Amino acid sequence: MKLRNDCEQIISRAITAVQPDAAVRRALKELPQVQGRVVLVAAGKAAWSMARAAWDCVGERLSGGIVITKHGHAQGPIGSLLIREAGHPVPDDDTFSATEEALALTQDLGEEDLVLFLLSGGGSALFEAPLVPREELQKVTQSLLACGADIVEMNTIRKRLSAVKGGRFAQHCAPARVFSVVLSDIIGDPLDMIASGPAYPDSSTCADAAAIAAKYALPLSAEAAACLERETPKELNNVRTVITGSVRELCSAAAGVCRELGYEPVVLTDCLTCEAREAGDFLAAIARSHQDTGRSLAFLAGGETVVHLTGKGKGGRNQELALAAAEGIAGLDGTAVFSVGSDGTDGPTDAAGGYVDGRTRDALAEQGIRIFDVLRQNDAYTALGACGGLIVTGATGTNVNDVAVLLIRR
Repeated sequence: MKLRNDCEQIISRAITAVQPDAAVRRALKELPQVQGRVVLVAAGKAAWSMARAAWDCVGERLSGGIVITKHGHAQGPIGSLLIREAGHPVPDDDTFSATEEALALTQDLGEEDLVLFLLSGGGSALFEAPLVPREELQKVTQSLLACGADIVEMNTIRKRLSAVKGGRFAQHCAPARVFSVVLSDIIGDPLDMIASGPAYPDSSTCADAAAIAAKYALPLSAEAAACLERETPKELNNVRTVITGSVRELCSAAAGVCRELGYEPVVLTDCLTCEAREAGDFLAAIARSHQDTGRSLAFLAGGETVVHLTGKGKGGRNQELALAAAEGIAGLDGTAVFSVGSDGTDGPTDAAGGYVDGRTRDALAEQGIRIFDVLRQNDAYTALGACGGLIVTGATGTNVNDVAVLLIRR
């Protein structure tokens, strides 16, 4: 129980440290004065928390606004702002109708007006006005998720099928200025890729999009293929962007908690991008190499892994990472691996991630559950649920990637 309690403390305190409230408040000190209207648009998994902080700071200056976040992530009204919940990771009808409202609020603005645009991860699905039939957009999104495409590859395709991504939302707002505050959920903080860059010039090209479509044999109609050949904006002169929050801060905060709990922390990377199962195997290998040091150690890896779907089970990348580590740490005393998404959701589940220790494999085997079979079916949620390994935090209000931690307690 000591390891599990340490896990809970590390997760809770690290996520608290990367809440967007303080960061948004700092960014808004630079909000320009305008003579005209100020309209707020917030989109992403952290949109509600970001909008609440903005309302507390500049609510009296706002002439209207809308908040678009994932189903279950809104936590109540915010002044006069419209609150909308929508689908993620695949956009749904709520996504499309909420985005239409945002476009209506920001159309016909003048040079004296300003759009306060608060953007966070998840915006690619939550902020969408498709240039192809909605059903096809959903199908392409599902195909990208299933084939293991990374977030940059996914967004390179999605921004070309959209009227708001790839800088097109900023074009829509012109001649009004856009003050964009971005909470990063992508390694390296590429502003044109976070939520597919609705208000930032696009660095990817039509050639990049074509290569990705060919790599994954995406099922594209002639209409969608034509969209991939249409170049996105490469220059925007009406936008100022402030980036705040990142997975690096999440890893640093988690390492600090580990140190307070008596572990010697080592941040292995904040750029993890491999398959979830490979990351789990790697952490398990590290665990086996450091069993005899006599010291309590914590190894941390932040980033965003991917899952290549081979089955029809239920789970997410963090749950799959943890379960993959269970085989390698089986029988090891005082050793645990856990992985969580900072937004509180992992894949299409109500869990933030998963926890395993040296007893997990045997506990599952006693129930007739083989880890190899579970991973082949991508059914980590069911297996972890059967052994008490699910980590459930609820919506956290932030979204700065994932963190995986190996603990060795001595």
